[in-house]
Amino acid sequence: MLYNLLYPLSEYFIVFNVFKYITFRTVYAIITSLILSLYLGPIVIEKLKNLQLSQKAKGYEPERHKAKEGTPTMGGIFIIISAAISTILWADLKNLYIWIALFAFICTGMIGFYDDYIKTVKKNPEGITPKAKFVLQLLVAVIVSISVIFASKGDFSTKLAFPFFKNLIIDLSYFYIVLSVFIIVGTSNAVNLTDGLDGLAVMPSVISFGTFIIFAYVAGNIKIANYLQIFYVPGSGELSIFCGSLVGAGLGFLWFNAYPASVFMGDVGSLSLGAALGTVAVIVKQEIVLAIVGGLFVLETISVILQVGFFKATKGKRLFRMAPIHHHFELKGWQEPKIIVRFWIASFVLALLALSTLKLR
Repeated sequence: MLYNLLYPLSEYFIVFNVFKYITFRTVYAIITSLILSLYLGPIVIEKLKNLQLSQKAKGYEPERHKAKEGTPTMGGIFIIISAAISTILWADLKNLYIWIALFAFICTGMIGFYDDYIKTVKKNPEGITPKAKFVLQLLVAVIVSISVIFASKGDFSTKLAFPFFKNLIIDLSYFYIVLSVFIIVGTSNAVNLTDGLDGLAVMPSVISFGTFIIFAYVAGNIKIANYLQIFYVPGSGELSIFCGSLVGAGLGFLWFNAYPASVFMGDVGSLSLGAALGTVAVIVKQEIVLAIVGGLFVLETISVILQVGFFKATKGKRLFRMAPIHHHFELKGWQEPKIIVRFWIASFVLALLALSTLKLR
């Protein structure tokens, strides 16, 4: 909004010329969403307490999780509000990729909101059925995937590039839509699975979005993209502002979600963050890089798949003490803050590895 309103004035007042720079607007998007998140946090938390929208134990978590009962949930609401307002303020609103990313972010947030509503208000700890949730996520992902191709005006590449391998590129043709849907839905659910300890999901999300600020910027710059031999996606640079808004909103949420948490993000937060991350990765053509920078989310998901598969194959035996894998370490006796910080460190290292792919091609 500010870009569309103020940059045209640079013809008369040179000071407004600064709004043409994506880097400038990304920095202030981070600051804006951080301030909004810190401001809205106490208001939303108090409202959640008054409405008694609090965490309910499902009965199979580690024993120490019983102490978390009563902590307000659905705090992801102020992540969404803060990030959306900041994006609208600082991004170029004529850019269709911005609206597609916001659509994925907000719509999956609404799915999560409904799930949290069932859990808290309707007193059903399981929420909506997995099938219903999956169908709704699938619908959003299909709309997003088709919209991305439409927004590119027929110039969107269906090719899949593999980091570390310069000439390994596969053209998926129409099957790319299937891959895109899988990435968006899969990332949404992966972040949701990771959200089991205080701050465990939000900080790796912040690190991932911080990394994709760079990938979005270079993908949207034809000179840098050609030099680094990555796909050039015209207009994708604006997604740096969207990613920056999520970095700021996530950090603001972490202020209240750090151990011991005053609020949980709930599905409204985790599903929306994952879908937004998957959508950005698809638009900027860094699908494989997403699996690297979001390696923690991949690990958490794989641990669940392996646990279920092993349990069925061995007729009752367990590969891990509990899945997702962060619960395994809890039952091994690791203290919650130790698990959280070590997972954060792993996420940071994975982000560095992902960034290294910009040159290792």
